[in-house]
Amino acid sequence: MGYAEKRGTYWRARYKMASGSYGTVKDSTGATVRFRTKREAEQAANEAEVGVRNGRRTEPAARVLFEDYVNDWYARQDLAASTMQNYRRRLEEHLLPAFQGRELAAIQRPDVLAWERKERASGYADSSIRSWRALLHLVFADALEDGLVTANPVAKRRGRGKRVGRAQHRAAEKVITDALGVLLVAERAALLSGRDDEFVAVTTLGFTGMRWGELVGLETKYVRPSSVRVEWQLYELDNGVFERCPPKDESRRTITVPGWLSDLLGDHVAGTRSGPCGCHGHRYVFSGHRAANHAARQPGPRLADVARRAGVSVGTVSGVLNGHGTAADATRVRVEGAIADLGYVRGVVGGVLAPHWRRNGFATWLFRPAATGWYPGKAPHAPRPVPLLAEPWPGVPVRGRNAAGRAECCWAPVAPSLTPHGLRHSYKTMMVELGTPATLMDAQMGHADGSVQALYAHITAGMTQRLLDGLTDVWRAALAERRRLSPGSPVGALDQLLRAEG
Repeated sequence: MGYAEKRGTYWRARYKMASGSYGTVKDSTGATVRFRTKREAEQAANEAEVGVRNGRRTEPAARVLFEDYVNDWYARQDLAASTMQNYRRRLEEHLLPAFQGRELAAIQRPDVLAWERKERASGYADSSIRSWRALLHLVFADALEDGLVTANPVAKRRGRGKRVGRAQHRAAEKVITDALGVLLVAERAALLSGRDDEFVAVTTLGFTGMRWGELVGLETKYVRPSSVRVEWQLYELDNGVFERCPPKDESRRTITVPGWLSDLLGDHVAGTRSGPCGCHGHRYVFSGHRAANHAARQPGPRLADVARRAGVSVGTVSGVLNGHGTAADATRVRVEGAIADLGYVRGVVGGVLAPHWRRNGFATWLFRPAATGWYPGKAPHAPRPVPLLAEPWPGVPVRGRNAAGRAECCWAPVAPSLTPHGLRHSYKTMMVELGTPATLMDAQMGHADGSVQALYAHITAGMTQRLLDGLTDVWRAALAERRRLSPGSPVGALDQLLRAEG
């Protein structure tokens, strides 16, 4: 039986189609008919349903091409910027190339299955294909709601297909590490960047479970004694713009941190004293480690300017900056004088750093080499070990001309395939090992447990203190193990910790 559905200021007529799903009464142009009263809508719905029962096939009111409907559908969405970006990428790269030029109503289940097999044969991961198919299902579900198709060809019928069990869609094992692994990766990342910021950042990731966007978006005012408040994240869009938005799943929370981490963050904030970024007007705890995009167009001294003023080659200036010790004393003095005269800042054009880390740059050129000991391949270069000078331990990355030839050693892997998000998994695992109650773990991670059991469990001061004591114990054990390897570190922040605990 048809029925009337209230839609704001009007009613629309809904009727059951031959497929068992419900359609909406449309006019000749394919637009939904807006009825003034509920009674009028019910009458129209009943008439349409009678037509279906009498064998009159209900066709879409208008022939709509897939790309036309998708473009209109996308324009109607009002979602988070990150979601809109993901939808657009999936539509443009995988769905439109496969189905554009086809009438929406002409796309059938075999077409969807053939597309899915083709994507899989192209080497795409099953998890990616599932996300694309889910979006296609959503598009057709709305088209069905709009009455433009009589059934959703993407919907999967139960009891069909391969019976391989529930584990078929489970993701691959996530690589994690322990407290010592966090410390070693943090130290190496700082050596690669040439500053302490990355040591503090990676350690914070490993001992708070923050997401990457939450770390990048951490504002200085939310670093408090014994806690860190997660209020916002910075999500990097494809065009390089950082969107300031609430954390994933609205998981705003206060993360309780041990005293040593609170001190480490506090000292970092006090030492950097960075001003508000130009894109959001807020002061952030961490900034990028390379020059801002398009910085080459900004005024300011460059490496070539230093070389020209000192009367030497660019390679010689690079050697002096990297401390290779191959330049004569007089040459080194001239280079240092030129640097002082011009106000040149190494690695930064005009002294302007990018306000925020780029996700790919941090993961590719800092975190992954720190975890694996290898730089990734980038044409025309193949993957290669990070070249190091052996002293001081654990080795200082060699840069500049013939770096591989001047290298004395390389790093062994700490945790192959570890990612920044893997530290979030590591933190949760660390809490499990410490026997932390599930309620406190969820609060630290920003997870929501809607079960009845969770409603009756509450966080106490004793629970929190036991967690903080446990995190402090594993950190001190990691420092002790690191000290056995070498009593000091080229990273200033870690060197102070090692000598203070000695």
